[in-house]
Amino acid sequence: MKMKSLTLEKIAEVTGGKYVGPMRYRNDRISCVSMDSREIDEGGLFVCVKGQRVDGHSFARDAVEKSGALACLAERALPDLPCVVVEDTKKALRDLAEYYRKLFHIPVVGIIGSVGKTTAKELTARVLSRRYLTLKTPANLNNELGVPLTLLQLREEHEAAVIEMGISDFGEMRTLARMVRPDIVVFTSVGYCHLEKLGDLQGVLRAKSEVFEFMDADAIAVLNGDDELLRDLDTGTRRVLYGTGGDCDVRAENVENLGFDGVSCDIVFDNERVFTLIPAFGSHIVYGALAAAAVGRILGDSGEQILRGIADYRPVGGRANVTDTGYITLIDDCYNANPNSMAAAIRSLGTIRSLSAPQNKRVAVLGDMKELGVDSAQLHRAMGELAARCGIDSLVCCGEEAKAIYDGFLAAGGGKARYYLRRDDFLEDIAETVDLGDVVLVKASHSMGFERIVEALKALR
Repeated sequence: MKMKSLTLEKIAEVTGGKYVGPMRYRNDRISCVSMDSREIDEGGLFVCVKGQRVDGHSFARDAVEKSGALACLAERALPDLPCVVVEDTKKALRDLAEYYRKLFHIPVVGIIGSVGKTTAKELTARVLSRRYLTLKTPANLNNELGVPLTLLQLREEHEAAVIEMGISDFGEMRTLARMVRPDIVVFTSVGYCHLEKLGDLQGVLRAKSEVFEFMDADAIAVLNGDDELLRDLDTGTRRVLYGTGGDCDVRAENVENLGFDGVSCDIVFDNERVFTLIPAFGSHIVYGALAAAAVGRILGDSGEQILRGIADYRPVGGRANVTDTGYITLIDDCYNANPNSMAAAIRSLGTIRSLSAPQNKRVAVLGDMKELGVDSAQLHRAMGELAARCGIDSLVCCGEEAKAIYDGFLAAGGGKARYYLRRDDFLEDIAETVDLGDVVLVKASHSMGFERIVEALKALR
């Protein structure tokens, strides 16, 4: 698949830069855009970005001479290499993506919210892919670098796009939305995340609602109608509500948690009722399926197409992936955590008692949730109290802030519990905390590096 026409001359014009290099390349069309010199395709544009540890300019020659890149987007001229020279390559990348997005007249769906963005993105893309060649955000490339790189993956053949948009501060959503210009926005929830910068739930709502400033009058906001802050939100656009409430335009009825077999429900919209089995762990997965169904319905999908798209869903890395290791059943949900997502994971773990033999334990391995501001201790403690109420048999907490989870669990009458200040201290004891047949949930903020715990649990025999 080919990019729409982007020559080095046009890139220089769009980014306010200057082409430096052999004139014969000036009107050549680039094949792709990448920040990774190892992965760039022949004829691509290599973007030199200065990071905290490495400077992309150091890899420019390899990108051109070894990987076959056509040219570089750089902040200084590079000897003997074709370059578009700009003041700031990050800003230039965003300017380029904003221009490139406007070349496409296809439905673009933006996914925003505190919890469940990636799940909603994956489910929505699965549904739309039944009818359209659909681009979706790869992995978690949802920030000020990832979003432009995703948009620049659009090709002439694409018929729809689903773009995840993640922020942590005021103004960032404006930056993303200026590039994405979504026709449909799915707003999954307003939750306790990035409170150090956003302050409180109203701050979270304001920051994420910046997206509506960049939507046309005929755009559509797909909102979680079970979220009190979203139900009555004035978006300045047409609104479609999804949820379990009777006033939702797309709603779930007869929800049944089938444990590791998934979740079943009836999805109801207009005069149609579609029985759906969502192949993922945890009742909260219903919201992602409803969001996907709402978008599919807006774009004219039938109930059958929506059903088949949802059935195609598979969890992505570190998000409620269930694995039978041969020793334990492992729920790998360690990609990230905030109080909303951790509470959902704990509740889901608490529902599977009847699916395990009586001697098998439900074990929660929980770590710090970052950027929660002044209420961090209270919010962590609430997770421990919830784990006790849900009947979690054994709790392991790792991290400085996770001590409050441990304290809350014991104070609420929880059973067996261990606390470790450092993750690696727990790794030394891991075999003592888990027995054959246990069901083990692993959940923490990404910076805690709980992938190490997941790998160690998989290795137990």
